[in-house]
Order: sequence, then structure tokens, then C-alpha cells
Amino acid sequence: MAVPLRPRDIRAMAISVLAAWLRSAAEIEPRLLTALARDRRRGVRALVRQWRSRRRRVLTEDIRLDGLGALEREYRALGYDLIAGVDEAGVAPLAGPVVAAAVILPAGIRFRRLNDSKQLPADERERLFDEIHSRAEAVHVGLATVEEIDRLNVLQATRLAHRRAIEGLAVRPHLVLIDGRFPADAPVVQMPVVDGDATCAAIAAASIIAKVTRDRLMLDLAQIYPDYGFARHKGYGTRTHREAIRRLGITPIHRRSFLGIQGEQILLNR
Repeated sequence: MAVPLRPRDIRAMAISVLAAWLRSAAEIEPRLLTALARDRRRGVRALVRQWRSRRRRVLTEDIRLDGLGALEREYRALGYDLIAGVDEAGVAPLAGPVVAAAVILPAGIRFRRLNDSKQLPADERERLFDEIHSRAEAVHVGLATVEEIDRLNVLQATRLAHRRAIEGLAVRPHLVLIDGRFPADAPVVQMPVVDGDATCAAIAAASIIAKVTRDRLMLDLAQIYPDYGFARHKGYGTRTHREAIRRLGITPIHRRSFLGIQGEQILLNR
């Protein structure tokens, strides 16, 4: 926390000292900020502009995170104390499982830069993955295998993964908020939320857990099937992936029921 500073102190302070003070200041008294902005030294005025820019970013992020928690606050006010967010990763790829995650966050908790996993770079997802695991009330992952996707269809397999994620939670949620339009096949009070991963904190957290978990699984599978590029495309139907299928055939982790796989070479015995 920044130590108190008076306008008359500013002229005697080196720019480097003022820079350190401004970095530690979350709030600045308006009279002092005006004095800093009028300082005759160009470097001090530049520091004030930088501080104001950082402060605007912080306030914008606070507003965004406040909105991200609004739906859960609304339902907690109705008596639903334990609210699980549910989301999945891997519905569209040609290979690999569908991975669903269920996350219960403590009331009022905030995670810096929490967002839909698709909007975050990989390093931010990894950081948030660890932070969510360490600070959440409960986290659980449910998978639907390639065999289940082919047998049930991908929608029903996704609902199965949702159910497994919900039922595996260490505590039973009072309410489940699920990204998308379809409820889970689970005996809990629930509500689908369209674009929930971008508008609800618990669902955004679940999207990160699901995405990072699936990406790590595909990295493991890339070691078993090194010629398919799973480490890069994670099983999605990229041109490189389709070319590998045409050249090498399909593996036991490819979804044969998908139109992109039907008609390709026979299953490789690996």
C-alpha cells in the first residue's frame, strides 16, 4: 500500500521514487493527482498518464467481473448457496473424448481475467486452471469416450459427460448452471445458460477446467500417435489432421460416426 504523500513533497522527490510510489498506489487523492499531473517534469506527467491508464483497466476489469458474477448472486439471493457451473470441451473434434467439468465457486470470489476459455491464451488458462482447483469449493471432471460418442451420438455423449461431472462433485450443488441449451441428465435443479461461459463465473471456470484437461489428454495421445499432429490441433478437423487420416488411416481414438471420418481408411491396429 502506498505511503501518504502531500503535494508539497512532490518537487523534492526523484522521478524514480515517484514511479515506485505510483506503482503501489491503488487510489490517489484528487488534489494530489492534480499536482502530479501539473508537475514541470515531463517524466512525472508521463507516469500519471500511465497510472490513469492502469486504473481505467482495473476498473473496467472490475466491472466485467462484477457482471460475470451477477447470475450467481441472483440465485444465491433466492437461497441456492451451492451453485455449480458446467461446461465441456471437445464436442466438434474428429478424435478424442468429450470432457465436461463442474465447478462450485465460493460466494464473492474473483479470479483475475476469468473468462470463456476460448477467449484466453494457453498460459492464462493454465494459470487459472491451477487457481480454480486451489480456491473452488469443488471441482470434478466427467468424460464421454469415443466409443460412447459413436454409440450414443455426440449430443447424448456430452450430456453423459455433464452428468458424470455433476455427480462426481464432492458436495451436492443446490443449483447447476449449464452452458448451452440442453440440461444434463442428472437429478438436480438446473438451468441451461446460452453463452454461459462468457456470462457466468462458475461456467467460465468450468470451461477452463474442461479445456485444459482435454488439451492435456490430447497431448498424452499425441505421444501414442505421433504422426497425426494431436499436440497442435487437439483432434479438430484441420487440413493437416485430415491429410494425416488419408495418409495413415484412422486410429482407435477417431470418431468413426462423424461425417469427417466416414469413408476414410480402415481402423489401424495400434
